[in-house]
Amino acid sequence: MKMKKNSRRKFIQKVGKSTAALAGAHTFLNLTENQALAHSLRPKKRYAANDKIRIACVGTGGMGMGDTNTALMVDGVEVVAACDLYNGRLTRAKELWGKDIYTTRDYREILERDDIDAIVNATSDHWHDQISIDAMKKGKAVYCEKPMVHKVEQGHEVIKAQKETGAVFQVGSQFVSGISFVKAKELIAEGAIGNINFAEAIFDRFSATGAWQYSIPLDASPKTVDWDTYLSNTTKREWDPKRFFRWRNYLDYGTGVSGDLFVHLLSMLHFITQSKGPNLIYSSGGLRYWKDGREVPDLQAGMFDYPETETHPAFNLVLRANFVDGSGGNFLFRIVGDEGEIKIGWDSLSIKKKKLPKAPGMSINSFAADMQEQYKEYYAEKYPPTYEMKEPEEMLYTQPKGYKGDRFEHFSNFFESMREGKAVTEDAEFGLRACGPTLAGNKSYFEKKAIAWDPDNMKMPV
Repeated sequence: MKMKKNSRRKFIQKVGKSTAALAGAHTFLNLTENQALAHSLRPKKRYAANDKIRIACVGTGGMGMGDTNTALMVDGVEVVAACDLYNGRLTRAKELWGKDIYTTRDYREILERDDIDAIVNATSDHWHDQISIDAMKKGKAVYCEKPMVHKVEQGHEVIKAQKETGAVFQVGSQFVSGISFVKAKELIAEGAIGNINFAEAIFDRFSATGAWQYSIPLDASPKTVDWDTYLSNTTKREWDPKRFFRWRNYLDYGTGVSGDLFVHLLSMLHFITQSKGPNLIYSSGGLRYWKDGREVPDLQAGMFDYPETETHPAFNLVLRANFVDGSGGNFLFRIVGDEGEIKIGWDSLSIKKKKLPKAPGMSINSFAADMQEQYKEYYAEKYPPTYEMKEPEEMLYTQPKGYKGDRFEHFSNFFESMREGKAVTEDAEFGLRACGPTLAGNKSYFEKKAIAWDPDNMKMPV
């Protein structure tokens, strides 16, 4: 399929005009190599004291605390309650957010409170669906950490609950709200790199904590952890602190490298390309270093076939995560088209533009001498020399000083949706389109075969 695209001249003109057009914006990305990208930051809003949004954090581990602290950066937001199955985290919640906040081990108590407008659902993956659905049915808005669900079928139940209740529901793959990815989406839509044919992304790490060997508190025991509740929707086992505090390593509670990290990469790609997802997935890898009893690989690679749709041509995606990357860790997000590539780093975006010349060149050395001369005449007549202004081949855009980051933008979008009815960036359907293929990737890894995925109906065909 040949995608409609603007002329390269129009694209360059648009980039050149961006600084002047947004001169009144709050800030703009730094000028680099004679190219400026203006991108307004979210204006700071002020709300009356009685107009606050009151939130509760359900699951106050590392992600929950990070999410809640970011949410509190948004004007008009306060935290009033916290829930966790480990007592020490509830103590820490009071230390961070005030001794008067309400704390409990039972999330249902949170949902019954009239003074809570929204929850941050940052529990282990196997609790995401039930807590999110219960919260929406109780009239709460939900910010749910990725992956949205532990199993594909749960995703359809979350979508159903969001539609039936009309609740505001945001999945927490926060990168998609970052200005780098917003810009990449604009560039792709403008045809800046032509027709997409390939994408690749890498999320490597090189540390014990990066490989999910989290610290286990010295007081961890069935007295300080509600182990029975934690296991109440999965396999019953004897007390094992690793399965509670390092849950990402175990299939009963987590989704491994694919569900935890690949889901970010698919979210980014789907946001930029407006894709519904792949239709074929193959994944391989292994346990190369962190042989600590975990049930998931510490190195995983995935290949995804994306079919042609109304929003993009057919293309291929390759993903990788290596938890023992001796180079020190690596992040890459790259989209390739037939006229260039876009690369996105942690705080920058670069675009490299190349276009195949109309004249293909000659390979005539093996021809007889007289045929070489005839071919040269033919070639010169078919491809007469033309002269055009040369465009910049590389541009680098960097995030501005003072930018609060993608997670802040993601929460701002969530709260704006609650206040103003603005659409969230990642609703439940988006969430399943991102995590469903990663769950299919796990199936591929463990069954050692390619897995089909239906991107329209968001299912693995039987």
